[in-house]
Amino acid sequence: MKRIIALVMVVSVFLFVGLQAASAAGVDVGIVLPTKDEPRWLQDRARFESVIEETPYSVEVLFSQGSSAAEKTNVETLIAKGAKVIIICAHDAAAAGIAVESAKAEGIAVISYDRLITGTDAVDYYVTFDSVAVGEAMGQYLVDNAAGKGNPLYLYAGALTDNNAFLFFQGAWNILQPKIADGTFVIKNSVQADNLKDIKDLTRDQLATIIGEVTTDWDMNVAKSKAEAHLTARTAADKGKCYILAPNDGTARSIADVFAADTDVTEYFVTGQDAEKASVQYIIDGKQSMTVFKDTRILATDAMNMAIEIIEGKTPETDAFYNNTMIEVPSKQSPVIIVTKDNVKEVLIDSGYYEAGEFTGI
Repeated sequence: MKRIIALVMVVSVFLFVGLQAASAAGVDVGIVLPTKDEPRWLQDRARFESVIEETPYSVEVLFSQGSSAAEKTNVETLIAKGAKVIIICAHDAAAAGIAVESAKAEGIAVISYDRLITGTDAVDYYVTFDSVAVGEAMGQYLVDNAAGKGNPLYLYAGALTDNNAFLFFQGAWNILQPKIADGTFVIKNSVQADNLKDIKDLTRDQLATIIGEVTTDWDMNVAKSKAEAHLTARTAADKGKCYILAPNDGTARSIADVFAADTDVTEYFVTGQDAEKASVQYIIDGKQSMTVFKDTRILATDAMNMAIEIIEGKTPETDAFYNNTMIEVPSKQSPVIIVTKDNVKEVLIDSGYYEAGEFTGI
């Protein structure tokens, strides 16, 4: 009987020590992503996890589901679990500043991922694609496919709460504005953009005025409703061959469907970004014109390598600075590639990003 009691006590001690060790281990790197309802962020999670598997560090990925309150709770959860680095893609760039300030107060390094957190000095690094270059690629695609004068141009943007929406639109405007000013394009769905058509270098307030009028909030249903309203309000003369600046793949598909269904639209060119599977199929089928491919394998690798370097006491390598309205944030930029029907197989299939069997007609 004494032996049994002794054995139980020994097992209990081992279990207690094991639980304490597990608790002490906590999380090395905490990751907060905006939502699991969009394919882009599920792809990012998968890429993150594939990179993290090859490291000795622990990780936890949490989703905020489009809620600033949930985002703040997620950060607090990761703080409580002892995260050494938090990588966060903000739902709301400004609101996220409050959340990361609590992490910074605990000595936790903060990496802003893909979307820059604004209005705070509690951001240590930013890992991103060159967002202005993304917008410029979209604008250039539309310019390259336009001829003559008076081409109908329909503008759409991301969310006012997302700093990237400003950068994407700024980049597109850099390329489109001279062609709007010389009459190549005529804006059909934005009074605010038309009022500012002679100004190339817009202030943030001017950008906000335009974005506020044509925002999709990154929501496919909002994009669909706005496109329907815009086309309903226009005459046949305002349609024909149309040029459409759509801010990402999800909104591009919704907008494309609306324009394709309008009998007064004879042809359309629509931009996108993220190379979502559904949009890759749309490009193959001729329903979406292009997408800007941002290889999340590279972005996730850059972010994790930066986190590891921070944990190991090293100074991460950066190649740019982004102003978040409070400080100049040292940043690491990843390259982007324009994908059309002509190079979709080479860029997305042959590179191993997707498998050919996931698509038809390729």
